[in-house]
Amino acid sequence: MGGAIVLLTVGPAVLLAGSWVALNIRGSAGALERRAAAAAELAMHARGDLGPARRVASAAFYRFAGSVLALCGIVLTLGGLLELA
Repeated sequence: MGGAIVLLTVGPAVLLAGSWVALNIRGSAGALERRAAAAAELAMHARGDLGPARRVASAAFYRFAGSVLALCGIVLTLGGLLELA
């Protein structure tokens, strides 16, 4: 019973977070892309490299990762429901 409660708590939370990025609600995938680019630029400046920052991941990659995360949330939720039955 305890495992089902955990799965039914974590599953919908993961589903919501993954869906938020996968559907690009309020520009979340673009914001993640900009944040990664800024972090890469800061890391390069800290190392003393003043050239342009490499592109780490695009918004499409974050949307794909959000889709995978949403599917994992569905699996966790269904696992919790099956454990209750």
